[in-house]
Amino acid sequence: MTDTKTQLESISEKLGITEPWVEQGGAHWLAPGKKSVREITQVMNEVHARFITITAFQLPAGEGFRMDYNWDLDGQLLGLSFQLAANSIESIFDICEAADWIEREVHEGFGTEFVGREYEPLELRQGDTPGVNLREVKQ
Repeated sequence: MTDTKTQLESISEKLGITEPWVEQGGAHWLAPGKKSVREITQVMNEVHARFITITAFQLPAGEGFRMDYNWDLDGQLLGLSFQLAANSIESIFDICEAADWIEREVHEGFGTEFVGREYEPLELRQGDTPGVNLREVKQ
């Protein structure tokens, strides 16, 4: 079995990212740089990491949104954060079916558009507007 450090280095190398992984809060975090979430998901698939979830955050006024993507690799939690100026990001559903439910949930809760996919409603009814979890941000 490969050790965690070797696995993390392998992921960084495949992505062409030279920044080190940072261990924080029980997870290993990597700054994605200019890599897209789709590029990262393809590499995570190659190394057989298991997709766990996406956590969405509405940032203070004018700062947009943050999406944290999490994977499990042999018992190690891996995370990558993407800060979004606009509330949209590429969908990974077509290359990672496990992302289906959470992309739909984040879409409904935060009004996030996952580019490249269509949505079946989870909880919203006909005519409801996505973004039920957005807080009013004072400018």
